[in-house]
Amino acid sequence: MTKIERILEGKVVSDKADKTIVVSISTRSKTRYKGKTIKRSQKYLVHDPDNSAKEGDNVQITSSRPISKMKRWRLFKIQENNDNIPVSLNKDDSK
Repeated sequence: MTKIERILEGKVVSDKADKTIVVSISTRSKTRYKGKTIKRSQKYLVHDPDNSAKEGDNVQITSSRPISKMKRWRLFKIQENNDNIPVSLNKDDSK
């Protein structure tokens, strides 16, 4: 029997813990009666052994064996880096 790994795409919400990131995955679904679209999101704790993902990055995660009590996912690939470069609003910062 072969195991099928699920791959999901989401955005890193938090990277404060060591080797763990929190990824938020948004889904859209329609209601049965009126057909209105509802946007829902779910947060997953993801194992990041190299601490390579930062807050705001778009990542892919894949299912894995249980790593801890809450972690059942591991980082698969970082799609987009969110380089948080501080931008100064003052023109005279060189003083």
